[in-house]
Amino acid sequence: MSMKDKIVIVTGGTDGIGRETGREIAARGAHVTLIGRNATKGDTVIRALRSQTGNEQIHFVQADLSSRRGVMHAAEALKERFGHIDVLVNNAGALYQTRQLSEDGIEMTLALNHLGYFQLTSELLGLLAAADQGRVVNVASAAHQGAKLDLADLQLERGYSGWTAYSRSKLANIYFTRELARRLAGTRVTANCLHPGFVASAFGDNNSGFVRVLFGLAKRVAAIPECEGARTSVHLATDPSLKLVSGAYFDKCEPVRASAVSYDEAIARELWNRSELLCGSPFKQAGAAFS
Repeated sequence: MSMKDKIVIVTGGTDGIGRETGREIAARGAHVTLIGRNATKGDTVIRALRSQTGNEQIHFVQADLSSRRGVMHAAEALKERFGHIDVLVNNAGALYQTRQLSEDGIEMTLALNHLGYFQLTSELLGLLAAADQGRVVNVASAAHQGAKLDLADLQLERGYSGWTAYSRSKLANIYFTRELARRLAGTRVTANCLHPGFVASAFGDNNSGFVRVLFGLAKRVAAIPECEGARTSVHLATDPSLKLVSGAYFDKCEPVRASAVSYDEAIARELWNRSELLCGSPFKQAGAAFS
């Protein structure tokens, strides 16, 4: 499926499934921009991907998407470079063993894994609306199974657990996807999310001690290769048959049922409202983007 001259943005694009997603889409002819925190690593990765794919239209934007300032920096850089965006793959994420705060004073898992998706999509909605058919692809996880949001304690100020924070953030990705799809109904922009599988990547390596050892052992026993973990992201970004599909959750390139609680529209709307407050600005509305 050719992506010749399509413009695709991949966050968390210097490692793991983000890098593999960028590589595969670039190999199909797209202009790919990776977003990551480390400029040195970014430069190394884009040089490698250009060599591997024969595509020179691979670029890098340095930004920390756990902060409002970082999101705005990335968004402004992309607005200066492009008149439209065909696909935004929100992939950046992490699991934090101990409770940490972002630059804005927000619990880091929520800040990066959910609010980073939320704010960057908001800032780029106008460029997505300018495409013939814009797509938002949110990398969630089957880790959302069994999770429930506590709207009174979104930042886990009481009884923090790294896994609880992570699983709730992945549930938040699904709520965001569904509410975004609802608000985009009737436009040329779709939003879908996915479970990539348990991937043998650098995920979890930001932790130390027992958690890092546990992830390392699990990866050796049960993980799939990074290229396989990227398959569903690539499918949602490129497959023409999905042009009208929106608000769905995919696993192994097929739409599947997510957890029962993830279909609660009232919680999705309330999470949206609280996310706007935490980002310090209202989400850019679809009507304005298409006017």
